[in-house]
Amino acid sequence: MTPLLLSLLLAAPVKPFAIEVTDADSGRPVPLVEFRTTNHLRYVTDNAGVVAFDEPSLMGVEVYFGVSSHGYEVPKDGFGFRGVRLTPKPGETAKVKVTRRNIAERLHRLTGDGVYAESVKAGREVPFDKPGTNAQLLGCDSVFMTPYRGKLFWMWGDTTAAKYPLGNFHMTAATTAADLDPAKPFRFDYLDDGKGFVKGAANMPGKGPTWVECLVALPSKDGKERLWGEYAKVDTKIAVHARGLVVFDDAKREFVHHAGVPLDTPILPTGHTFTHEGYLYFGNPFPLVRVPATEAAFTDLTQYEAFTCLKPGSTVAKPEIDRDENGRARYEWRKNARPLIPEDEAKLIQAKSLAADKARVQLKDAKGEALVMHRGSVNWNAYRKKWVMIANQIGGKESFLGEVWYAEADAPTGPWGTATKVVTHDRKDFYNPVHHPRFDRDGGRVIFFEGTYTNTFSGNPDQTPRYEYNQILYRLDLDALKPSGGR
Repeated sequence: MTPLLLSLLLAAPVKPFAIEVTDADSGRPVPLVEFRTTNHLRYVTDNAGVVAFDEPSLMGVEVYFGVSSHGYEVPKDGFGFRGVRLTPKPGETAKVKVTRRNIAERLHRLTGDGVYAESVKAGREVPFDKPGTNAQLLGCDSVFMTPYRGKLFWMWGDTTAAKYPLGNFHMTAATTAADLDPAKPFRFDYLDDGKGFVKGAANMPGKGPTWVECLVALPSKDGKERLWGEYAKVDTKIAVHARGLVVFDDAKREFVHHAGVPLDTPILPTGHTFTHEGYLYFGNPFPLVRVPATEAAFTDLTQYEAFTCLKPGSTVAKPEIDRDENGRARYEWRKNARPLIPEDEAKLIQAKSLAADKARVQLKDAKGEALVMHRGSVNWNAYRKKWVMIANQIGGKESFLGEVWYAEADAPTGPWGTATKVVTHDRKDFYNPVHHPRFDRDGGRVIFFEGTYTNTFSGNPDQTPRYEYNQILYRLDLDALKPSGGR
C-alpha cells in the first residue's frame, strides 16, 4: 500500500469490507460467528451472517482472521489454528463456509438491538433494524409465549436498557403475528412505557424483581380468552419472598394482581404449559403438575395435582411411598402432594427407598451417564408420535448451563429415554430453552427452540457484543437424530 493511498484511506470513511458466513450444509447464514485479527480486533456476524470490516490500516493487505463459533468451525491449519486469510478491500465481499458440529442449527437472534447491525454498516438492505423500533431494549432473560386473541403474546424476564445499567425488572412483554415463519427473523411489538422504553408488564407489590413463571390463555365465563400467570417476588439473593397469580388487563396493557399464593403451597403452576386430555400441564422441564384446563381451576390451588409416588403430606426428608401389593412404588396424580422432581427422586434412589429401574425422571446419555436437567419444555410431536423434551443440562462438560438435550417418552410423565445432545456452547450459558410447537414444520419433523445466551453462570468473563443476555433460535431436524424413545 502506497503512503498516498494510506493517507487517503485514513482521511475519509472507509466503505466496509463484508464477510458473509454460511452453513456449509444448509447454505443458510450463520449468526454469532466471531472473527478475530492477530491484534485482537473482534467482529461478530449478525443475523444475516455478515461482518462489516472497516479497519483502514488493514485494507488491501492479507489479514488472518481466527474463526470461532459455538458448534461451528473451519478446518485447522498445520499449526492447529482455525481461521481464514482474506484481503479486505472497501466495498468488496468474501464468503466463508463453516461446518456445523451441533445437530441443531442456529438460525438467528430474536431479541436485543442491532440484529442486522453489521449488514447496515455494510450498506445492505435489511428487513428491519431501524433505531427506535425495539423500544431501546438491549437484552432480556428467558421467554414464555402463548397464543392470545389472534396473536402471539411473549414475555421475558429482567431486561437491559440502553440509557442506564439498571433496566426493567418487572417483566417485558410484546406481541407478534400468529402466522410467523420461524426461519426468518421477526420484529416484536413491545408494550412500551410511552417514553421510549418497555414498561414493567407485571409490576407486583413488594420489594425486588417480579418474575412471571408461567403464561397461559384460558376461556373465561363469557367465552373470551384471558391471559393468566403465576409470579414470584425475589430479593437480592434471588430468594422468593412472595408469590401470587396475575391476570392481564387488556385496557391497561399490563398484568394485575389476582390473588396471593402461600409460600408453603406444595404444588405451584410454574413452567411451560400444554393441554392434554382436558388438563393443563406445567413442565420445568418435566410436566409433573397439572390442573383442569379451566380458568376456575387455574385460580383454585386445591384443584392442582402432582405426579408422585409420595403419599399426600409426605416429604423427601420423611418419605411415605405408596406401594402396590408387590411392594413397587406407585406413581399417581395426587392432590396436596409435592411433585417428585429429579433431584428428589434421585435422593430416594440413593437411600434405597426407590428402585433405580423404576425411576421416571432420571435422564441419561447414550453412555449411561446421568444427566441433571435444569429447565426446558415438553410437547407432543406428531412426527415421532412421542412426547419430546428440549432441556438444558446443569453442570455439563463443555459449559455449566450451555448444553441442550433432546429426549422422548411415550407419556408426558415418562419414563424418559436416553437423551441426545443437540447443541453445545463452549463456556457460555444457554439456559431456560423452550420448544415452540406451533412453529413445527413438515408434520413435526422440524422443530424450533430458543434459549437465553449469556455468560452469567459460565465462569467465563467474556460477554459477546450484542448477543449477551439475549434469545437465540435454533432449528432441529428430528431425522438427524438416532432413533430413541421411552423405556
